[in-house]
Amino acid sequence: MSKAIAFAEYGSPDVLRLTEVTPPEPGPGQVRIRVRAASVNPFDMKIRSGRMATAAPAHFPVIPGLDAAGIVDAVGEGAHVAVGDEVLGSTPGGSYSEYALLDRPVAKPSALSFEAAASLVTVGQTAQRVLAQLGVEPGQTLLVHGAGGSVGFVAVQLAVAHGATIVATAGEHDLERVTALGATTVRYGDGWVDRVKAAAPNGVDRVFDTSGAGVLAESVALAGDSAKVITIADMSAAEHGVRFSAGGGDQSGVSLAELARLAADGKLTIPVWRTYPLAEAAQAQADLEARRNHGKAVLIP
Repeated sequence: MSKAIAFAEYGSPDVLRLTEVTPPEPGPGQVRIRVRAASVNPFDMKIRSGRMATAAPAHFPVIPGLDAAGIVDAVGEGAHVAVGDEVLGSTPGGSYSEYALLDRPVAKPSALSFEAAASLVTVGQTAQRVLAQLGVEPGQTLLVHGAGGSVGFVAVQLAVAHGATIVATAGEHDLERVTALGATTVRYGDGWVDRVKAAAPNGVDRVFDTSGAGVLAESVALAGDSAKVITIADMSAAEHGVRFSAGGGDQSGVSLAELARLAADGKLTIPVWRTYPLAEAAQAQADLEARRNHGKAVLIP
């Protein structure tokens, strides 16, 4: 038996319980890892609270978590890794656990910490996916809303490296660290449109909204076309003709491997804010829901 965090009903973070479970067995192409780090994502809270009950009903009990990094413990038929390998990836059965399955494990570079590796998976692939969907090209001006958050923080770095000019909105406490990435950063809140216009007098070509802060109407006006705006956080997207982007990244794992290499080489910073023991998963989720974090929260089994 091993330990995992699970919940048997929808509710507040208090429904999360440390429990004993049987370690899962890997199927064809899968591996089982001894989890060294599991990332906490906003999607975890949406599932736990019941906000996704219609689109993705839970089958209780549920072990939360999308992303993990760890050491291969068992290998399914056809998996191209070996016991003892250090890997990262997405798990089909929850990552808030001492053991988890990975469908498409990617080798973890030795220079990349387990905490950063686990934090990279969903946010990195999401940022990469949306930049590709927007068709951001070198020389274009990209407006990133919520650049102080994990997805926005990674998107700014990837877009800067691609040769785009970045204007980013962020909270007062995040302005300095986002500016350090190479973006022209403006404070969000009342008057943000005028501040963006001042920062980008020639206009913006594309808009990536990671904030869900009700900025879509103004963003469409700034870009001049709803097709040039994508959100991952505002459920009113359709009302503005804006695409809501959801899902994973490159399912082959190639993109994740490249992101891991960039992070290991110091060319991509993954903002790990705080680590928590596995038993404190409820506190980790509560801190994220209260927006206390400035970066990723990570569980350490």
